[in-house]
Amino acid sequence: MPHNARKAPLLSAHDRRLCHESIRAGSKSFHAASRLLPRDVRLGARALYAFCRSSDDLVDDAGNDGRASERLGERLERIYAGRPIDLVCDRAFAAVAQAYHIPIEVPLALVEGFEWDEAGRDYDTLGDLKAYAARVASTVGVMMTMVMGCRDRAVLARAADLGLAMQLTNIARDVGEDARRGRIYLPREWLAAEGIDPDALVAAPRFSPALGRVVARLLTEADRLYDRALTGVAGLPVDCRPAIRSAAFVYREIGREIRKAGLNSVDTRAVTTGRRKGELIAVATLTPFPLRAPMDDPADPSTAFLVDVAAAHEPVAPRSMDAKLGRMLELMDEARRRQQQMHMAARQGG
Repeated sequence: MPHNARKAPLLSAHDRRLCHESIRAGSKSFHAASRLLPRDVRLGARALYAFCRSSDDLVDDAGNDGRASERLGERLERIYAGRPIDLVCDRAFAAVAQAYHIPIEVPLALVEGFEWDEAGRDYDTLGDLKAYAARVASTVGVMMTMVMGCRDRAVLARAADLGLAMQLTNIARDVGEDARRGRIYLPREWLAAEGIDPDALVAAPRFSPALGRVVARLLTEADRLYDRALTGVAGLPVDCRPAIRSAAFVYREIGREIRKAGLNSVDTRAVTTGRRKGELIAVATLTPFPLRAPMDDPADPSTAFLVDVAAAHEPVAPRSMDAKLGRMLELMDEARRRQQQMHMAARQGG
């Protein structure tokens, strides 16, 4: 599958260092996975993370006046006009947007998700919740895919699935934390079916078997999306696959930890130990990758608008040397797979 050219965004050494510090402080999981990316993509990914993280922090700031998303929209307009304000995250995102031709509609959808947070929007159905997740998480997956040089519709759709899966995992993990902040993200239809009053849950967050069943339903949907998303890894450049597979494995493990805790994410917050993350990254990196094409199912209805915008946008120049390197690595991976099969057959025969 052909990919588009990649080039590292033009960031100063100072801005690169601060973007690195942002992802290292903000998310150990994403920091670990980003270290596996090739340098050009790693710079772009960390710049994306720095902007998204600072935007999220601005909206979450308890002292804001409810206009943070409006100010973010103004900052985006300046970024796309080539006049970013003097913030590292804005300068870095401006460089990424220019280098990889990221259309403004994608980060604007992220800002729309933040607007929904500021408005205290409720989500009645799973579809409503996924519409929110598409904006605050799938946007990042789509932009990351563009940074990797991909505009293939199937690959973009699977990247958007991964964003949905990760955000649903976050919501399942943070039920108690969100309730104590006055927010409920679980689908209200599901809560009603279990006899749970959202207002009572906010007033006095308590775990119950009924709440656990709602969390279990959300994790089941996340698992379905992880399965779809992981097929898209095969459509990425070979040198990017280990990092994305690792991120998916590590994040999916959070759901398993929630289940181990009896689905109680009110009194505890599921975490994955550093040792377990290392094991998952090793599995994701060393296990041969499937050579089949990404699942060609249409994008989830909640993310179709993002896929349409990204797939239609003008691509950068075709890859040359990188494509040849990718094919060589694919052949090496296939040879390694065959060698492992031979070893297994020899052991079983002995």
